[in-house]
Amino acid sequence: MRILIVSDIHANIVALEAVLASAGKYDALWCLGDTVGYGSAPNECAEAMKEHAAVVVSGNHDLACIDKVDLDDFNPDARRANLWNGKQLTKDNRAWLAELSAIQRIDERFTAVHASPREPIWEYLLTPEQAIANFSYFETQICFMGHSHVQLSFRFDGKNRCERSLPSHGEVLRLENKERYFINPGSVGQPRDYDPRAAYAILDTTLNTVGFYRVEYDITATQQQMREVDLPVALVRRLTFGV
Repeated sequence: MRILIVSDIHANIVALEAVLASAGKYDALWCLGDTVGYGSAPNECAEAMKEHAAVVVSGNHDLACIDKVDLDDFNPDARRANLWNGKQLTKDNRAWLAELSAIQRIDERFTAVHASPREPIWEYLLTPEQAIANFSYFETQICFMGHSHVQLSFRFDGKNRCERSLPSHGEVLRLENKERYFINPGSVGQPRDYDPRAAYAILDTTLNTVGFYRVEYDITATQQQMREVDLPVALVRRLTFGV
């Protein structure tokens, strides 16, 4: 199977459409949360995931937009954007988001979570030390996670060695059966690894690989959409730089 892995779309429909076009044919799509928040197209992105995704988990911004976590836990710009997103969401899309869990065991091999198994909606899993601590919180070989908006992977030998990799576009990770992994496909709608291109990953269960990819999208169009609804200037500008 060829599975498209996406995360942190953040209501950026222009970036999402670019990813769907770039990915080509796939057998399933897994979404690792934060479908909404920050951007200007929450309903469009929610509808796309409802149509295309076989697996979807919820993120902290998804929950904030439907009043399931305290908006005071967010910085002023994020809080303002989440309030706006929440007001735009249709009744059906709010109900769909409310039904999602932040972590899901997909099968005997794969788990999907928004942030980390230890703290499913809040922890930014960025270091090997964090990864080692988190492996005891899930049972499958591989966990796909988002939240940090950084495309990366951790490879763990099951003892005490954990290697972090920051892949380049097109890099392919071969999954070894005796090792465990955390894999972050990066952010579709708001990258924060100094690469403004939309990020995604492709899991190939036949080849036993994960490929990491970036695709350019019309950032100016997204920024114009955000300005038209008066979303915070800082959120608009950061898209240019991928921060």
